[in-house]
Amino acid sequence: MRITQGTFSFLPDLTDEEIGLQVAYALRQGWALAVEYTDDPHPRNAYWEMWGNPMFDLADPAAVVHELRECRKVFPRHYIKINAFDSTRGFESVRLSFIVNRPPEEPGFELLRTEAQGRVQRYALRAYATDHPVGRRY
Repeated sequence: MRITQGTFSFLPDLTDEEIGLQVAYALRQGWALAVEYTDDPHPRNAYWEMWGNPMFDLADPAAVVHELRECRKVFPRHYIKINAFDSTRGFESVRLSFIVNRPPEEPGFELLRTEAQGRVQRYALRAYATDHPVGRRY
């Protein structure tokens, strides 16, 4: 199963050169960038770990690509994404987010169905990765 979260998630993985071009675009927009990682990519897990501090006022995308490479060295089997934050009044939110690293195997999710009163069906997702403790999921 391939996790599809964020921009470009239905496309083949971006190369470092293509990532650099997306970072350059974000910088031209004046957005701040951050690198984040996780071993639990559940869709409701909105709080990934931040790699270093957010990067403000950059001019060269090489700094972001360097931080990405350093994060990959430490967490080669984790999901890593780049977020571009727009601090413009009225937006003040992430405008671009895309996955830039994936584990070699993505086990996916299990769909859990529970019957409730009457004919009501309730559904939930559970990540197969959570069968293992944190740090050993991939």
